[in-house]
Amino acid sequence: AAAVAAGEKIALFGDYDVDGATSSAQLLRLLRAAGCEPLVHIPDRLMEGYGPNIPALEALAQQGVGLVIFLDCGTTAFAPLEAAKDLGLDVVVLDHHTAEPILPPALALVNPNRLDQEPGYGQLAACAVTFLFCIALNRALAAVGRQPQIDLLHLLDLVALGTVCDVVPLTGLNRAFVQQGLKVMANRQNSGLAALADVAGVKDRLSAYHLGFLLGPRINAGGRLGDSSLGVRLLSSDDPTYCWPIAQQLDALNAERKAVEDAVLEGALGMAEMQESPLVLVAGDGWHPGVIGIVASRLVERTGRPA
Repeated sequence: AAAVAAGEKIALFGDYDVDGATSSAQLLRLLRAAGCEPLVHIPDRLMEGYGPNIPALEALAQQGVGLVIFLDCGTTAFAPLEAAKDLGLDVVVLDHHTAEPILPPALALVNPNRLDQEPGYGQLAACAVTFLFCIALNRALAAVGRQPQIDLLHLLDLVALGTVCDVVPLTGLNRAFVQQGLKVMANRQNSGLAALADVAGVKDRLSAYHLGFLLGPRINAGGRLGDSSLGVRLLSSDDPTYCWPIAQQLDALNAERKAVEDAVLEGALGMAEMQESPLVLVAGDGWHPGVIGIVASRLVERTGRPA
């Protein structure tokens, strides 16, 4: 809130999956409503890999960024966050991944799975942690005279999408977020989600099934095969004419992802069928790194063995 009031340049650094995109889009919407336009950096899966990296932080510092907020990443990014400190960057981490006994340097590392955190909310995805952060930030911004013009309940459609797609248990607070988020989603107020539902051919009222098997894979496809920033750009816009071509691009990337995945899976299954070991170990030249994880999951389903 102090950074917003002082006009400091803020950057959001999110993960390239649905949880990261929905987390980033929530905070981007809130900050915009407070009159702040942060930079957004979503790392390229192939070029940068998962989470914070030093070259990206150096680039943000060169652009005059003073505060970096990491979403769905950062809890174990020791070297990059040390580098951020050396660069003079203030850091806030909003995450849910398992923490180690020692934490990297940050102004705040908000994570229900910190070892020093009281138990009870470890099942929250990063999008839910971000939503709770947005509630607190909304209050803090009002206190410094920068009250955002936004109804936070309208962000619950993003929380529902991220929660379902991150495959966390739909119990307790998660269940409430998804149940209410589906009601918000039915109003089609988020232009990006509406465009994505249309391009996916969803005619019925959106359900958890649609989120997990139709909308989520299309957003993930951007991070797997294309531009990793497509998801947050889609989910943070209120302009239907801007959202529609992005939704079409994600739909095309998802079709490409399926074809690439099927080809890799076919080769992997052929190798797996010749193995009688307690686990499946396969490799192939030219297999796309963006689908390796999915194919490994498919092998587990088909063979009943670790892959």
